[in-house]
Amino acid sequence: MTPFIIRNAEPADIDSLVNLLEQLFSIETDFEFNAGNHCRGLGLLLEGCGKHKAVKVAVCRDKIVGMCTAQTRISTAKGDITAVLEDLVVDADYRHQGIGRALLSAMDQWAIKRGISHLQLLADKDNSPALSFYRRHEWQSTNLVCLTRKIESTAF
Repeated sequence: MTPFIIRNAEPADIDSLVNLLEQLFSIETDFEFNAGNHCRGLGLLLEGCGKHKAVKVAVCRDKIVGMCTAQTRISTAKGDITAVLEDLVVDADYRHQGIGRALLSAMDQWAIKRGISHLQLLADKDNSPALSFYRRHEWQSTNLVCLTRKIESTAF
């Protein structure tokens, strides 16, 4: 097993994180890889990261080999603050070494420190390795379906 550490991401990590997102989005049918969009999104996440947002990275020998992001939201169903996990990805050459589990654990600790009792995530329904991984780590499927739509800006 290759030794690694989990730490908070920094702006200097963005290029490495975009490379990981390229791997993730190569298997996601709903998303298209767009380095510019991903750089912008990561910049927004890292801006003021801490209380309401988190970006954790796994580092092995000075190389970022995994990442996971989270953002808080208010859930009327739970009557509390919850968080949504996104972008959990481990470099293909470093999988099956406990890195994904360690990133999830780091996000659990981040959430616990903020009084967050529920985490949610979306996963591609055809990504059976990811779905099996989440089930092994006590994530449960729901009957909810994710819907999305683009909002076009209009001039008034």
